[in-house]
Amino acid sequence: MTPDHPLTIAPHARILLVRLSAIGDIVFASPLIAALRRASPQAHIAWLVQPECRALLDRHPDLDEVIVCPMGHWRRLWRERRFGQLSRGIMAMRETLHERRFDLALDLQGLAKSGLLTRLSGARERVGLGSREGSAWLMTRTVDRGGDPRRIGSEYLHLARMLGLPTADFAMAVHYDAAAATAADETLVREGLTSGFAALCPFTTRPQKHWFEERWADLAWRLRTDLGLIPVLLGGPGDREAADRISDAAGAAGGTADEAENPVVNLAGQTSLSEAAALIDRAALLVGVDTGLSHMGIAHGTPSVLLFGSTCPYTDTTRANARVLYHRLPCSPCKRRPTCDGAFTCMREIRAREVLTAARQVIGATP
Repeated sequence: MTPDHPLTIAPHARILLVRLSAIGDIVFASPLIAALRRASPQAHIAWLVQPECRALLDRHPDLDEVIVCPMGHWRRLWRERRFGQLSRGIMAMRETLHERRFDLALDLQGLAKSGLLTRLSGARERVGLGSREGSAWLMTRTVDRGGDPRRIGSEYLHLARMLGLPTADFAMAVHYDAAAATAADETLVREGLTSGFAALCPFTTRPQKHWFEERWADLAWRLRTDLGLIPVLLGGPGDREAADRISDAAGAAGGTADEAENPVVNLAGQTSLSEAAALIDRAALLVGVDTGLSHMGIAHGTPSVLLFGSTCPYTDTTRANARVLYHRLPCSPCKRRPTCDGAFTCMREIRAREVLTAARQVIGATP
């Protein structure tokens, strides 16, 4: 497939997007939904996703359907050797997908598991993006992960061009419901955040992508004293202990152990994914590492400063009010195989003062 010979998508096509996880990758891929809708206004567009990421898609106005794949449940069945129940679950998913009679399925993940589900969809045309782990054999066509790697979500823009989709306004989008909006507004009032706050997103699954807790504490204090923004920690239930340490350290940095005077509002583990999205949408600033919540800031147009180290940065954020800080070293990017014995020098090179300077710049910039 080439831009000169794109795949023809029928006006009433039934289209399945397969990207099971993770939060950031789904946010990156989200512009494809609107691009497909503009290309085929009468198409039926569905997305296959794991349940923990469903909230990112449920309220998208251009999606007709979100289909949940219980991948975590299937893994447990495999570990417990309950193969009969696993087989029945997979066959039920196959039946669910076949009932939709998809014409086209796009495997946006390019792994064996996503490739198998794309094949199970029964779609006549199956296009794999960056297919690996043997998944290319399950596709009718494949597309490499091309595009300019400096641009956020470049591989999905590249795929859209290969498909001949309109890409004039290829922007990420995260939607949330009225309940999440109400919950976020109530949180602003309850926590005294209505005068302005900075969303801090320090947590991710890999330690080499983390900034240091003492740096977060220092930054939190500076944001409050220098910019007048109340720092708000966001994260999941598994991040609570680390968030507590950052919050305590920020209080100590300000010379107070009094919880009532702590400069940080710690909401880690206290919001749903949709509520976190709504809070990020209302923030005056977001500072985060390479993690899903951070990318939401750019999707919402929130002034954002992102800290990259072990992973390839997208220096082109497509927004004047979003900036990536990245100190490239000879070992960069190490991705999943750091060679620094836990020093994480690339992240240590980023200082709180540098982040604060960038924060001032993006707050003053237009979206």
